[in-house]
Amino acid sequence: MAVKIRLARGGAKKRPYYRIVVADVRAPRDGRYIEKIGTHNPLLPKDHEDRIHIDLERARYWLEKGAQPTDRVARFLAAEGLVKWAHGNNPKKGKPGEKALERAEEKAGKAKALKEAAQAPKEKAPKEETPSEDTKAEDTSKS
Repeated sequence: MAVKIRLARGGAKKRPYYRIVVADVRAPRDGRYIEKIGTHNPLLPKDHEDRIHIDLERARYWLEKGAQPTDRVARFLAAEGLVKWAHGNNPKKGKPGEKALERAEEKAGKAKALKEAAQAPKEKAPKEETPSEDTKAEDTSKS
């Protein structure tokens, strides 16, 4: 049975409160758990002593049994010296998606076409003939 040490959310809407629990990986986030080993209240200031409570003995016991902490819980346990936590690296996070790349290519193609059209030698258009005064007079006499 695979076991994780993770957060289970409680509290009201926009007022989160988390239990640090040991649970089967197949159990829902806020559902059944094996044991509660601590609490986390993110609404308190970071330096407040009641922000995070962890029963270190039980956490150590479950880590020895092979329980894997989630990233957030690993941070808490690393602060207590139980596990080594390193910041994750996601190089694909900042890359635009497939559709955004297509739109960027299309936009670049249009910009290139406009630039080429602007740089192309301009052909002189034939001057429009302006009506002479005689034709103007004829037009007014007909009406």
